[in-house]
Amino acid sequence: MAVAEAKSKIGNEAEPAGSLTTALSHALRLLETKPALAERQAFEILHAVPDHPDALLIVGIAKRFNGDPQAACAIFDKVTAAHPFWAEAHYQRGLALASVGRTSDAHAALTRSTQIKPQMSDAWRALGDLSTLTGDSQAADGYYAQQIKTSVTNPHLIEAASALVENRLAVAERLLKDFIKRHPTDVAAIRMLAEVATRIARYADAESLLATCLELAPGFTAARHNYAVVLYRLGKPAEAVPQIDMLLETNPGDPNYRNLKAAALSQIGEYDQAIALYAGVLKDYPAQPKAWMSYGHALKTTGRQQDSIAAYRRSIELLPSFGEAYFSLANLKTFRFTEAEITAMRHQLARTDIRDDDRLHFEFALGKALEDEAAYAESFEHYANGNRIRRGQVDYDGREMTAQMQRSEPVFTKELFAQRSGSGCQAADPIFIVGLPRSGSTLIEQILSSHSQVEGTMELPEISAMARVLGGRRKKTDASAYPEILGTFDDARLRELGEDYIARTRVQRKTDRPFFIDKMPHNFLHIGMIQLILPNAKIIDARRHPLGSAMSVFKQNFARGQAFSYDLGDIGLYYRDYVRLMAHFDAVLPGRIHRVIYEMMVDDTETEIRKLLEHCGLPFETVCLRFHENDRAVRTASSEQVRKPIFRDGIDHWRRYEPWLGPLKAVVEGFV
Repeated sequence: MAVAEAKSKIGNEAEPAGSLTTALSHALRLLETKPALAERQAFEILHAVPDHPDALLIVGIAKRFNGDPQAACAIFDKVTAAHPFWAEAHYQRGLALASVGRTSDAHAALTRSTQIKPQMSDAWRALGDLSTLTGDSQAADGYYAQQIKTSVTNPHLIEAASALVENRLAVAERLLKDFIKRHPTDVAAIRMLAEVATRIARYADAESLLATCLELAPGFTAARHNYAVVLYRLGKPAEAVPQIDMLLETNPGDPNYRNLKAAALSQIGEYDQAIALYAGVLKDYPAQPKAWMSYGHALKTTGRQQDSIAAYRRSIELLPSFGEAYFSLANLKTFRFTEAEITAMRHQLARTDIRDDDRLHFEFALGKALEDEAAYAESFEHYANGNRIRRGQVDYDGREMTAQMQRSEPVFTKELFAQRSGSGCQAADPIFIVGLPRSGSTLIEQILSSHSQVEGTMELPEISAMARVLGGRRKKTDASAYPEILGTFDDARLRELGEDYIARTRVQRKTDRPFFIDKMPHNFLHIGMIQLILPNAKIIDARRHPLGSAMSVFKQNFARGQAFSYDLGDIGLYYRDYVRLMAHFDAVLPGRIHRVIYEMMVDDTETEIRKLLEHCGLPFETVCLRFHENDRAVRTASSEQVRKPIFRDGIDHWRRYEPWLGPLKAVVEGFV
């Protein structure tokens, strides 16, 4: 709490006069910069006037600032018991309770403060922060909207804020745009419009609005936090980190800032820093299940499997209905659930009051547990249930994807590539691994990154982001200019795009190895662009038996970006379109793409590795045969599997589910 805020809020319960007023004012001035002195000053007041409420409140705030939130809680308990209708006291109690991990009690205290004083903007913000910390983003959006509503005074903005609170986003957008036309420098309105854009996932618009907002008001902390979140969601973690650092300069202990920075650092491969940040947050806020899960993800990525299991299980202990924590255990792939854990999952699924997100994660996790128990019929039923829920949450039309892929064929012709020969950025650094997810791409990445000249990174979003920008779509119903627009670019523009890709991915490179891997599977959609802007990059197509690939995808609940994967029919059509598009590029760019068939890699590993290295222009190194000894960080679902030697057992896993794959087989028949 800022000193100015304290001055405006403290003094509601008692109004001392003369020297007492002076002493309180002095203690308030000391709170932020010298909380220990503020506490001493407040104790002197209490010596003269025992149980003075304002002085007690200052002592409690000072103790929280000095790192003793337990003592602060005891003081605020006393103050709120004596003054039950003092909103500021309940607010401060909520902050202290959150600091010691008593999330439910903190929520109740903060809610009580808003009930007493509905216009208490800071309490609404604190409720939003608390909901963010516990992973309830929907509730957080509502609280932040209330915070915005209570922080504005202009009647026009209040009307727009009310629409935002009620999720009438089209109304809020219209009101805010009209207001900004008349008041183009009103930062509160600009931030609210950015909030609307964020709610409807127009992150590029939100980024532009918030950048403008911060140019006008660099000290607008709430807008800077929004800006950092939007940058992170746009796949710009390197740009988000400096923004978060500025927030941490003013509030170094804020758990949401620290969690966001840890997530952003993970995205740029700084896992040790991310793990340290998560550990610090959990030391201060040990009762946060979502934070324990995020910590587990970071530990898993760096190969600390047992520590990640312990983190996931701690998350479950704190919140038994947290389906995603169970799924995180299942997603280790090599993990086996205990009978007690399977019983617990069944119990949760029998409930009628859990969220759909929790339910679908339990379904996927129980599907994996029962697969390990060889109960394949029931396992498939749970996988199907989870996919059914997930399919209802995504906006996907397989026909649109077919049309998108088919548009590439008349654009990317032999003639176009011949005309653009020699254009683009000539860097040979990138090695793109493309294909369907769960088709062996992580295995290929692990093999290549074991080579002394190749660095493994992660699934990089840059190519897809460039395609979105070139497409120019502002909403789903707009027509996209991509990929046709690429045919209009001259050599300079193509070179600029290639150089931009190299520059934007540099943050992911932690060594001086000359080559690096970009393992984003659906970059197969953009092979034409890759050829034009990076003609010397290597392209590897990871392919697997269509039923093996499809069933593996169906069993995986992807965090994002794979909307085709939740229906067997959609998967089959996507696979068929992928094979057709790759055949087109094989025809117009003969020899350009090296295909690795997963089953052949398993059957004759050394031969296939030698072919792979030869295509990449790399000398054979025996260490590539011992890829499972590579201790690099691996972010994908196969992270634990690629830390073990190749084994044949996984090839025919799909046959366990063959009785239920009829519709899929009909779609992909004849495709390999």
